[in-house]
Amino acid sequence: MHSGYWLIATLAIPLIAAAVLVAVPDDKKDVVRWLSAIAGAALLVVSTYIFFAYETDRGGGYQFFIRWDWLQNVAFLGPHGMALTFGVDGIAAPMVLLTGMVAFGGALISWKIEHHNKDFFILFWVLVAGVYGTFESLDLFFFFFFYEVAVLPMYLLIAVWGSSSIFETFSRTKEYSAMKLTIMLVAASILIFLGIFAVFHEAGAGTFDLQTLYAYQFDENFQKAVFPLMVIGCGVLAGLWPFHTWSPDGHVSAPTAVSMLHAGVLMKLGAFGIIRLGIQLLPEGATFWMPGLMILATTNVVYGAFAATAQRDWKYMIGYSSVSHMGLVLMGLATMNVIGIEGSVLQMFAHGVMTATFFAMVGSIYDQTHSRDMRQYSGLVNRMPLFVFFMGIAGLASLGLPGLAGFIAEFNIFVGTFRTYPWAAALGIFAAMVTAVYILRMMSMAFFGPLDDRFTEVKEMTYLERATAVMLLGGMLFMGLYPAPFIDRIQESVRMLPGVS
Repeated sequence: MHSGYWLIATLAIPLIAAAVLVAVPDDKKDVVRWLSAIAGAALLVVSTYIFFAYETDRGGGYQFFIRWDWLQNVAFLGPHGMALTFGVDGIAAPMVLLTGMVAFGGALISWKIEHHNKDFFILFWVLVAGVYGTFESLDLFFFFFFYEVAVLPMYLLIAVWGSSSIFETFSRTKEYSAMKLTIMLVAASILIFLGIFAVFHEAGAGTFDLQTLYAYQFDENFQKAVFPLMVIGCGVLAGLWPFHTWSPDGHVSAPTAVSMLHAGVLMKLGAFGIIRLGIQLLPEGATFWMPGLMILATTNVVYGAFAATAQRDWKYMIGYSSVSHMGLVLMGLATMNVIGIEGSVLQMFAHGVMTATFFAMVGSIYDQTHSRDMRQYSGLVNRMPLFVFFMGIAGLASLGLPGLAGFIAEFNIFVGTFRTYPWAAALGIFAAMVTAVYILRMMSMAFFGPLDDRFTEVKEMTYLERATAVMLLGGMLFMGLYPAPFIDRIQESVRMLPGVS
């Protein structure tokens, strides 16, 4: 077994970076940038080690386990009480790697921020620490605590450093988007909070330790009553229809690095929460309610694809595409079979790297033109061939081209869904066809044809943007061409989930 201090490092690095940045003078912007780049690089190294050091021959259990007692034998708490308990299984390990990649890429992409960049990076690293804590926590109290830490900085990051979307027929200010996101996610967290204390009270063990609670046999009726609290509460962050409307607005208004984290990682916390707090904790409730989740998830997939087709704002297109692709994640979870849930976790990673690439590239051109209206662009391949290349690869991954990460993930999801809900799989494949329509439409509209005179001075991406795109493209190709390291880790952990066939 590997030392749990590797997991502590993933929390300590961003928190120490934020603390050090507090002491840096406001005018030392380059110091802030270099400290953040070093912190991001360190996180990527540690996250990569955790993923590859996870031992696949140990049956899919938790590794890198570490526990620090916090509160025991006081008031309503028993000997196990609350503790900082961390560990990763084969489901969490790819999410840790994904977080490291997106966080490092976000730090590089944010090099250009001038307005209070110290404050931006402090909030950025606090958010990243919350993401790691959620993926690694094995204590129900601290799972919720880190979940909230990951969500709450979004308000300021969007409201202060974001941008508004203004068209002839409608507008979305960054303040509106930030407030809408915060209200909806906090309201959803109330449902999770109620579910957590219902579980704590019903178990009667005086502990929030997840492994202890997983072993407890909750009454079937209790599970049926509480599971909707967990799945809707976490599902809102995952973009579950009809509670998804905060997500595209949040995508559009967020600064580039925050859009990358939002779509690339934060939405995965919701799906991950459904696994940890729903399927693992309340398996009989999951079995009862999963047909309902399949209906909502299929609506996600189809609705999101058609909505993306109708957009002309680049970020709105990607935002609704994320709603559709997260619907695929939820479809896989609703199958309650190994291959379907395995596909969901693969899709969480695949969608994370490809949508982070999308937002990084759109941020690159927006910084120069201050426009995201795809109708205004044409012939970009003449001025920004690398930009077109990276956007094109991300688009092909999004529509499920074999050899890229999206294909292997969607293949597993559709196979698992055909085994349980053939009608949903058919609709999902139809939505994949619609995805090809809006991706190819975007390419033909913005990349090819005569160069628009307004953009003759546009320049190729910066070297930091290129480095970020290369790293994320490497993730897409790695999973697409050699998925075995991911499947070997995910599959055994999925087999251990109760109620999964």
